[in-house]
Amino acid sequence: MNETAAPRSRPSATLGLVLLGMLTLAMSMSGTTVALPDIGADLGASGAPLQWVITGYFLTASSFMLVAGSLADTFGRRRVYRVGAALFTAGLALSATASDVLLLDAARILAGLGASGVMAGGGALLASTFEGAARTRAFASLGTVGGIGLAAGPTLSGALVGTLGWRAAFLVFAVVGAVLLAGTLFVAESRAAARPRLDVVGAVTFIAALGLLMAGVTQGPQNGWSHPLVLGAFGGGALLLVTFGVLQRRSAHPVLDLALVRDRRYLAWTLAGLTGAVGFAGTLTYLPTYFQGVDGASSGEAGTTMLLLTAPVLFMPLIGARLVNRGVPGRLVIAVAMGLVAAGNAWLTVLTPGAGVGLLAGPLLTIGAGTGLANGIIDAQAMNSVAPGREGTAAGFLNTVRGGGQAMMIAALGAGLLSLLQARLGAGDLAGRVVSGHLDGADHAYLAGEFTGAWHTVSWTIAGIMTVVAVTVVVLLRAPRGDKKPQPRPLTVSSGSARTGNAASPR
Repeated sequence: MNETAAPRSRPSATLGLVLLGMLTLAMSMSGTTVALPDIGADLGASGAPLQWVITGYFLTASSFMLVAGSLADTFGRRRVYRVGAALFTAGLALSATASDVLLLDAARILAGLGASGVMAGGGALLASTFEGAARTRAFASLGTVGGIGLAAGPTLSGALVGTLGWRAAFLVFAVVGAVLLAGTLFVAESRAAARPRLDVVGAVTFIAALGLLMAGVTQGPQNGWSHPLVLGAFGGGALLLVTFGVLQRRSAHPVLDLALVRDRRYLAWTLAGLTGAVGFAGTLTYLPTYFQGVDGASSGEAGTTMLLLTAPVLFMPLIGARLVNRGVPGRLVIAVAMGLVAAGNAWLTVLTPGAGVGLLAGPLLTIGAGTGLANGIIDAQAMNSVAPGREGTAAGFLNTVRGGGQAMMIAALGAGLLSLLQARLGAGDLAGRVVSGHLDGADHAYLAGEFTGAWHTVSWTIAGIMTVVAVTVVVLLRAPRGDKKPQPRPLTVSSGSARTGNAASPR
């Protein structure tokens, strides 16, 4: 038997807990973006320190995701989920009481650390509990619930911020985090049968590499891209990534099994996970600030407008999963999904000051539809390539790429907007205030125009990146000549119940 688990296994309880965790994380992530202008005004923060409220969370979550996945296989998936939920709750509670932006950044980093455990542990719990078509449906439900969270997050947080203040938004999610922690009492534990030692050196090297790269991207506009510290951060991060690869190749118990990366199908679906990271996350983070700063929208109004972007993520994952389960090749579905995201971002260049719902509905709905379609199939298709007992590591790597891509994209988009505005306005402090949604009254029209021009450049860039990633994924999923269709795993028995093997991924 490949895995060990507690005798009592309740798939419905496991699914419910993991879905609630995804809902909470998604709502917290998207909701915080709406609160940024109010946080900046209350704490007197702008530029990089304020940006770290978002990027610090994503950096920590993505950096520790791979480690959390490995720990889940080794020490227990429920245990990792439980520890993650506790840290996530503590981080949100501290965020609600922070009196300084640096303290808030630290609290958000703690919450991100907890989120890594919830994400990696939750994905591993689903992968070890469900198989075949049931797994596809379970992960599709995960994508749907994530869509609900993304859709409701800005609206809920906007209402909370507008009525009770930004601290209330963090406090509400902290309460839900406590519910997640209690919910682990009703979920069976499972882990891989083999319990190798954790590759501590590899884990530290990987985390340090991502941290240095993120610091370089975030601090570049503020300190200058040629500043020695910024160049050192980029150089050090790149060197540590290379070192990490060498260490993993030589380690007897690597934190990242390089066999996963060598599997072209798993690699393709992992890269497809960048769909939401590149084409969706950055826009979700900074577009509400544009609406509030340029158009004078309230936090609630900005959150409502963002429903155009987030609402399709509510129902499109189920459509994507249904298409694959009915025989539509996953390669075709993901190609269409990524194409929609690329086209939507190019279309978003219609953004202008005072643009109404009629003008923005097309591009925002297109981006959301493509992202939701991809979310419904990526996890299940990727996990179908993974051998039993490696679900935690595979889920951790998938979410590391996805979360790391989100963190990097959010940081890069913020840095890009700031750099473009610095070049346009010739003043770093003024550019920082504009990106934070604080446009001076007398020069409002001029600053709004410059902010819009910077957004157009960023949107075209995102569309180009998405096109390149989409082509790469489609090529990797293209079966080599003579390659045979992979067979489903044989029937296995685990946790006292029969489980069918993974259904082969449609081509």
